[in-house]
Amino acid sequence: MNAIITASELAGELAGDRPPVVLDVRWQLSVAKAAGEPPFDGRAAYEAGHVPGAVYVDLDKELAGPAGDRGRHPLPDLAEFGAAMRRAGVSAGTPVVVYDGGQGWAAARAWWLLRWTGHPDVRVLDGGLPSWRGGLSVDVPARGEGDFAPAPGATGLLDADGAASLARSGVLFDARAGERYRGDVEPIDRVGGHIPGAVSAPTSDNVAPDGRFLPAEELGGRFKALGAADGVEVGVYCGSGVSGAHEVLALAVAGIPAALYVGSWSEWSADPARPVAVGPDPQ
Repeated sequence: MNAIITASELAGELAGDRPPVVLDVRWQLSVAKAAGEPPFDGRAAYEAGHVPGAVYVDLDKELAGPAGDRGRHPLPDLAEFGAAMRRAGVSAGTPVVVYDGGQGWAAARAWWLLRWTGHPDVRVLDGGLPSWRGGLSVDVPARGEGDFAPAPGATGLLDADGAASLARSGVLFDARAGERYRGDVEPIDRVGGHIPGAVSAPTSDNVAPDGRFLPAEELGGRFKALGAADGVEVGVYCGSGVSGAHEVLALAVAGIPAALYVGSWSEWSADPARPVAVGPDPQ
């Protein structure tokens, strides 16, 4: 099963006899903006126009738990996550398509959570809402209750110790921008740098200028050149487990399974006892 879907393919499926549930997960990183701009409001963006039939999902409230020692976007309470997905109409036997405003990070977080908790058919709209060529709707659909019950997988999730171990035994990709990996700047977390042994692999390098993923063969070549050879266990982290999910998605497009360290740098760097590496060298 493909992990991504094009806008034309989505339009065709919505017009077919087995339309997918569509989730709108528009979100932006909550970094203070200059000139007193208000924070991004995903629900307001949804209400102003969305793919017809789409249901809004709040990343901060429904795809993550409260920020704290486990990071800025830790795993949500799974009972609450399941309830949110059922309210959105998600059922185990119905395909799901997720999109965001084009960056792909938020949609990938929803994709990863649904896949990790057992949904068999989830795809991300490649290029997000900007790729949609159909009309937009302001109607909020009255969807029936779904039946999805989260059943977390035995693999695919890393904690801090697991990430540290994988950086030595396999390959651990750091999906943040290179300057944050090196520790040149750190606009959000307590300290800059990276997990010792992690390899810099910015998720921005997985997409074309229009936000769509590079071809699978090109992605596969990139990741293999960075150490994801056949038989090597792969993991990913980022700042708080959002852009890292996008890298896991890119790896899936390339046919490479990978686990996600959800706590990521926001959890790792909050503990002064954990080692920090700086500079371009993984160690």
